[in-house]
Amino acid sequence: MNDYKALADLLYPDVERLPEYCELLYPKRSLPEGAKVTRFAPSPTGFVHMGSMFVSLVSERLAHQSNGVFYLRVEDTDKKREVEGGVANIVRSLSSFGINFDEGVTDLDEEKGSYGPYKQSERMGLYKVFAKRLVEKGCAYPCFCSEEEMDQIRKQQEAIKANPGYYGQWAKHRDYSLEQVRAELEKGKAFVLRIKSPHNPDKRIILHDLIKGDIEMPENDQDMVLIKSDGLPTYHFAHAVDDHLMRTTHVIRGDEWLPSAPLHLMLFEMLEWETPQYAHVSPIMKAEGTGKRKLSKRKDPEAAVSFYHEQGYPSVAVIEYLLNLINSTFEEWRRENPKEPNTNFIVELDRMSVSGALFDIVKLTDMSKDLIAIMTADEVYGLALEWAQEYDPELALLLSGDDSYVKQILSIERGTEKPRKDIGKWSDVRAYLQYFFDELFLEEVKAGYGFPENIPQEEIRRILEGYMELYTASDDKNMWLDRVRGFCEALGYARDAKSYKKNPQDYKGHIGDVTTVIRIAVANRKNTPDLYEIMQAMGAERVIARLKQAIGL
Repeated sequence: MNDYKALADLLYPDVERLPEYCELLYPKRSLPEGAKVTRFAPSPTGFVHMGSMFVSLVSERLAHQSNGVFYLRVEDTDKKREVEGGVANIVRSLSSFGINFDEGVTDLDEEKGSYGPYKQSERMGLYKVFAKRLVEKGCAYPCFCSEEEMDQIRKQQEAIKANPGYYGQWAKHRDYSLEQVRAELEKGKAFVLRIKSPHNPDKRIILHDLIKGDIEMPENDQDMVLIKSDGLPTYHFAHAVDDHLMRTTHVIRGDEWLPSAPLHLMLFEMLEWETPQYAHVSPIMKAEGTGKRKLSKRKDPEAAVSFYHEQGYPSVAVIEYLLNLINSTFEEWRRENPKEPNTNFIVELDRMSVSGALFDIVKLTDMSKDLIAIMTADEVYGLALEWAQEYDPELALLLSGDDSYVKQILSIERGTEKPRKDIGKWSDVRAYLQYFFDELFLEEVKAGYGFPENIPQEEIRRILEGYMELYTASDDKNMWLDRVRGFCEALGYARDAKSYKKNPQDYKGHIGDVTTVIRIAVANRKNTPDLYEIMQAMGAERVIARLKQAIGL
């Protein structure tokens, strides 16, 4: 067909705007040299996957560390999958982890930035402008095949073991004349718009991927759909138009889109646009047995971003763990820069895993413990209370009932050279605190105390009665320790583990055995922060009451 202009006018008679006008509406951005423009382009399904946050974090850091722009574009053309509040949930979820957008959709009816609309459903006019241009250039054509006809084509291809798809001899409407197209339209037939691929199956292209390096792939040889019969664009076409007009310089996306790259490169070439640079991120993996698999929305609760809020992981811990998955050099950088904000760490795409980073919830929890350990008691209190008010109302009441007492507890062994790391997430705070509160403690010890089985009951009673007489809350740490050592010797225990190890036959045990009995009487736990500091926080009245309770007085 020679008269492509007539075909374009026939298919899109109402499209009067020219591509050149659209280029003026969305001019090249005025940014510093080297600045990157990146985007996060989810569907508003209401579920934010950890993998999506991973990719969005890469995009956000690349933009912001280069003084560029990071924007949110919502791919909402599939209304069946859209859920109410989905857009707001995406913005809120990412923002709560410190991932913020410079432009784009901010809520259901709000946007910011000069390159919108940022919802694809509101950009239909733009897609039609460039669809019409492709027809004018002879690069696209209408296809009137029904579902039944497409099914028949598939069956014929299967019968002769041909490559599946719509191309070459199977593309029955590819070379329709203007009159044939007009006749189909007059019958009221709906059409899809397909790209007119050169169909050279032997031609190879090289995609330079910023993570995976140079990838040789076959050129696209399929006449893929660009505009569906309902007038909505496919992802392939919409992404090309949007990324061009929004002046995206770097497309960071999951590597499930890698097979589509030849089609995308072809679209940019046909429309004579500069192609953005692509970086295809391998999926986050999870160990399973001797192998590994993708982190699954169905199988793994930790696949949902909401999981980390519900469990009470500090947002900064999650982000720093993801940064370590992005570039394994982050951990070393953090050790060398313990007080620097993580935004000062430079993300490098060529250092990312080609095969997929392995997600480890234990490692995340350890990193979280490290971060919480260096927070002040006031910071821990405030963040734990904020979490509890949303997810654990009973804990919130406990925390707010006597804030000075709680902060004193949280101060134990905090601010030292080697702080304790008992809290990995805010949901751990309840177990960490509960034995300090009499009502909860008494409920717990109804089932019995966990005294060492190797120490007879009468000896436990002897230790506790003797210590109750000895205990003085006004002692400083050194005085308290001297008293306990003297007390141990008087009871026949070594004053330190070294002495006991040297001559075990001379003693009943050592100071650790005695303090374990006292610790369990006071806290009903063998592993706690410093016993002296615990008792100082509890106060003399509570400590004596606990000793009496354990003795049975």
